[in-house]
Amino acid sequence: MAEGRRPSLYTIPAHRAFSDALVAGLMRRHGREPLDLARGLVLVPNNRAKVAVTEAFVRAAGGGLVLPRLVAIGADDLGEAIGAALDPGDDAAPVPPAITPLARRMILARLVQEERPDLGAAEAVRLSGDLARTLDQLIIEEVPPSRLAELDLGPELSAHWQRALAAFRVVLDRWPGELAKLGRIDLAERRARLLDRLGARWRSVPPPGFVCAAGVNDSAPSVAQLLRHIADLPRGMVVLANVDTAMPDEEWDAIGPHGDDDGRRAIEVHPQYHLKLLLERIGVGRAEVSIWREGSEYDAASSRSRAIANALAPADFTGKWTQLTLAERRLTGVRAAEFATPSGEAQAIALALRGALETPGRTAALVTPDRALARRVAAHCRRWKIDIFDTAGQPLSVLPPGTLLSAIAEAAAQDFAPLALLTLLKHPLVRAGAERIEWLEGVRRLDRALRGPRPAPGLAGIDAQISDDQWWSNARRLLEPIAAALGHDGQSLAQRVAGLRDAANALAGDEAWRGPAGRAAADLLAALETEADTGPRSVSRDDFVPLIRLLMDEVAVRPAQGGHPRVAIYGLIEARLQTADLMILGGLNEGVWPGIPAPDPWLAPRIRAMLGLPGLERRIGVAAHDFGQGLGAPEVLLTRARRDSRSPTLASRFWFRLEAMAGKDFARAHDLEHWAEALDRPTAYRPVIRPAPSPAKAMRPRQISVTQVDRLKADPFAFYAQRILRLSSLDPVDADPTAAWRGTAVHDVLEKWAREDDCAIEKLRPRALAMLDSPAAHPLLRALWQPRLIAAIDWIANRLNQQRAEGRMVLRVEEKGATEIAGVTLSGKFYRIDRAADGSLVIVDYKTGKAPSPAAVKAGFSMQLGLLGAIAEADGFAGITGTAGGFEYWSLAKYRDEFGQVTSPADPAGKNNRIVTGEFVAEARAAFAEAAARWLTGDEPFIAKLHPEYAPYADYDQLMRRDEWYGRDR
Repeated sequence: MAEGRRPSLYTIPAHRAFSDALVAGLMRRHGREPLDLARGLVLVPNNRAKVAVTEAFVRAAGGGLVLPRLVAIGADDLGEAIGAALDPGDDAAPVPPAITPLARRMILARLVQEERPDLGAAEAVRLSGDLARTLDQLIIEEVPPSRLAELDLGPELSAHWQRALAAFRVVLDRWPGELAKLGRIDLAERRARLLDRLGARWRSVPPPGFVCAAGVNDSAPSVAQLLRHIADLPRGMVVLANVDTAMPDEEWDAIGPHGDDDGRRAIEVHPQYHLKLLLERIGVGRAEVSIWREGSEYDAASSRSRAIANALAPADFTGKWTQLTLAERRLTGVRAAEFATPSGEAQAIALALRGALETPGRTAALVTPDRALARRVAAHCRRWKIDIFDTAGQPLSVLPPGTLLSAIAEAAAQDFAPLALLTLLKHPLVRAGAERIEWLEGVRRLDRALRGPRPAPGLAGIDAQISDDQWWSNARRLLEPIAAALGHDGQSLAQRVAGLRDAANALAGDEAWRGPAGRAAADLLAALETEADTGPRSVSRDDFVPLIRLLMDEVAVRPAQGGHPRVAIYGLIEARLQTADLMILGGLNEGVWPGIPAPDPWLAPRIRAMLGLPGLERRIGVAAHDFGQGLGAPEVLLTRARRDSRSPTLASRFWFRLEAMAGKDFARAHDLEHWAEALDRPTAYRPVIRPAPSPAKAMRPRQISVTQVDRLKADPFAFYAQRILRLSSLDPVDADPTAAWRGTAVHDVLEKWAREDDCAIEKLRPRALAMLDSPAAHPLLRALWQPRLIAAIDWIANRLNQQRAEGRMVLRVEEKGATEIAGVTLSGKFYRIDRAADGSLVIVDYKTGKAPSPAAVKAGFSMQLGLLGAIAEADGFAGITGTAGGFEYWSLAKYRDEFGQVTSPADPAGKNNRIVTGEFVAEARAAFAEAAARWLTGDEPFIAKLHPEYAPYADYDQLMRRDEWYGRDR
């Protein structure tokens, strides 16, 4: 630097479009001679910044132009490193190559697992990611690991942090040796060496053209030193984004950093903190930073910058808001909108983006850290055929190739449990193309076969559910290698990765690796297979699923170029240096923007402070700076949702600050809120009436089971849907045992016991235990229901012994019969019929839950036992004659201190408001005859939920649109 020349440092205020203002200044200084501009070098923080500056040059030139060389040296994220693009190519020894991020991740995971053998592979890989970030911060901040041994931690540090710190020290001690064996260095260290070497070279031999570092706000010492070298170059300049040169000195001093003996805590959450730290490391004062004079047509009013700075003032100085003049808090062009749900917020943002396109040449962009919101907005925009891409990308784990890999690993880990298996077989990439339709037909048959409780584990369990199906035989051959490669412990990580890749090939072919997401998946598996041997020594079957998902979560897949040229969606990093006529800052809820800093599992906050590492909350300050930059657009829309998918939300601290500072001048976009609500609101409502179909008599069934009579009387529409429309509900896949399923299992035990064991009392319990021990028995049934079932079975045995002593014997079990009543065939199946000592018949039904109440029977419902008695008295059951003289429910539910109780809906004397036993069959027959005359042989409509108190099942509630009419007429 020439004697007496001050460093060339500039700042572009927030109200100016950074890229366009930067280009305008560079064109004024160096654009007169095209070759002078072409010889220049512009250093920017990241690749998206390169795109932004390139587009700004195109807008400024309006024609052909030879651009300066644009190089991305890294990002504000301390873990991001540069490549070899800046290697000066001098005669010095070359900088050693950097270890790849995945190789470092796997080696660190192995070291972590060796220090903490209790950890699984997935947890070790997760912790190694945090360890790598902490290691990078030590390197970037130039803190030697030996400092750890010099810390005086005191006895008050928790045992958890003591253990973590001990493991951290061991890993740090071993890590240099691992790098030395490979002949490589850390990415962050290579970046620092390259920058140091570049700065030294430029000090001795200045480059022939101009050098401009634009928007590089990284406060790392090596970056700060390079920026100092650039600022000192004869044709060098450093242009920072939004250094607040007008902030009062007392506020500037308060934000820190402070000396060790100052006693004050730095305000790292302030948006100017990292910029002030950068200036200190460059070695300049704020007064030496000049305002970049050039602007552009995309700038907001100059008062916007002052309002932003006032709104984001340190907390101790926000009291000044009450004395601010209108000009100092004016937010003209900034509006805010609140919505009930994230869906409404996304709808409104899409409307605002579409509205911007109505004006020719107008641009708009959404900036949000909420990737789910970004995906929703993009989906809403497709409603109007507007393709808009999220330039921040999406995790590989949520894209089709990633979900396919997860589904394969999950199916193997769960031993091909129904849900995991069907998720895999239905995946959109599996058998995509001409054979997809035939494949899905087979999957649907398998889906039907797997309805109900889970079958036995493994492919053999599936075989038992869908035998003699050629499609399943073919599909099984594709699944057998998955079971062999991934379905049990003992394989290495490399073998598991190879098995995963081969399985994806077999199931999806080239579709698994097509497009940006497919290539990302292929690259990840190839790299992981290469580095697997350096990673954790053991990877269990169950550990492989979270491990592969964790790694895919960290792979961002960005879309190929395309989409609408005037709208965009940016993440916070991608939005830096970008501009648009309308900037929408979305997802402004606490915990989203700013996000909650993730804890460091290796170094406690106190240890980080003692080492001089950045506080975890510094990311909040960077997010605040990004927010301030977004507020600088000509027109800004702020949005938030009052609740998320789980609970109510709290508005972002940035939102609250703007609202508190601006007061009544905080403009609200009520029109947009209304439009978003009105977009899908119908112009009129036509209430649906209660369904009451009335088919012709010829279509009405003339045969009915005793179990369907209650449905016919209580909910005629449900009977109509089941019997006339022939619609039946399906059990869920992998269902928990329902009361009906348990009842069927118990009836099956009792039937086999009666038929095969001749009701031998001593064989009943072994029969029940054999049912529970069967591989087909649901684990929940064995774990939770076995004790009560065995207790109830013992009660049945004791009760039968008692009855035998009284002269009552079991006559028959589990048989069907029928008779005709009122012109309709009534069929039924009894579970047990006994012959009483007086020769009468006793109709017995087993219940795993409570028996029907006498009140329901008195009302004409739950008359199943009486109807079975009517069939028996009409000789409807072959070989059984006599008069029904008893009706009993044997309930296995808990009663007082035991399981098991006998109740009857009838009483010989009609006590307790029960039907007289001798009249039960006649009343049941009469009640059925009346129902048959109304709905089966008559023409009465099948009204929905006629007696809802006796229609507890909801199988057809959606079909009858129950929620739209039920209760309106009450």
